[in-house]
Amino acid sequence: MGTYVYGIVRASHPPLPQDLEGVGASPQPVRVLRQGELAAIVSDAPEELRPKRRDLLAHQRVLDEAGADGVVLPMRFGSASPDDDTVITVLAERADRFLERLHALDGAAEYNIKANHDEEAVLRLIMTDHDDIRSLAAANREAGGGTQEERIRLGEMVAAAVQEREATDAELLRQALAPMAEEVSAGPPSSGWLANLSFLVDRPSAERFLSAVDAFSRENPHLELRVSGPLPPYSFVESASSPQAEGGTTEAFGNTATQPTG
Repeated sequence: MGTYVYGIVRASHPPLPQDLEGVGASPQPVRVLRQGELAAIVSDAPEELRPKRRDLLAHQRVLDEAGADGVVLPMRFGSASPDDDTVITVLAERADRFLERLHALDGAAEYNIKANHDEEAVLRLIMTDHDDIRSLAAANREAGGGTQEERIRLGEMVAAAVQEREATDAELLRQALAPMAEEVSAGPPSSGWLANLSFLVDRPSAERFLSAVDAFSRENPHLELRVSGPLPPYSFVESASSPQAEGGTTEAFGNTATQPTG
């Protein structure tokens, strides 16, 4: 059946609720495997597991319960191991790294920010900032729309300017918020978003961080922001300087899939 891994904590972590259940159509009780100074939060793995809402929420619920009483290294949804002994072996082999990450993430949470352009607003900015685009658009209007070649040229110029603006705005977002975060992680490109950034923020600094997000949004009304958090620090389980040759933390336990926060 295998062992499903939700996260890693210190062995001294407070006990979890006794009735806490895990993922799967027939959820199994969540339990703890200890090895030295570390412990893994696990349950029996279901035979088949897909990222259904029910199971994504169950995975998140276990991590929320664990994170309520102390730091936890969250595994991404779908992390599994052949058996309990393999989990214990990984805890022993990677003890130094896990303990370093637990120390680094203690008292912190992840805030994920995705950004996109308000299409009409950014087109107005581009017309204001680019004389050549503005002139060609005006010429086309005066000519009743312009030739097909001129319309294509205008479309290509606008598309290039939008792409350039996307890269600029993504970097501006990072620069504005990075000083209030312990670490910053760029997530995979997400359809419809020009930036997908995660920030590791000390919980006492969360209000200041969110105020900075609001200020940035007001100063850049052509941007649409989606803020998710506080979250378990999925994006920071591995430090940026961790050796890639050894593989990621979640990879040590087998399959890794999309985190439930999307």
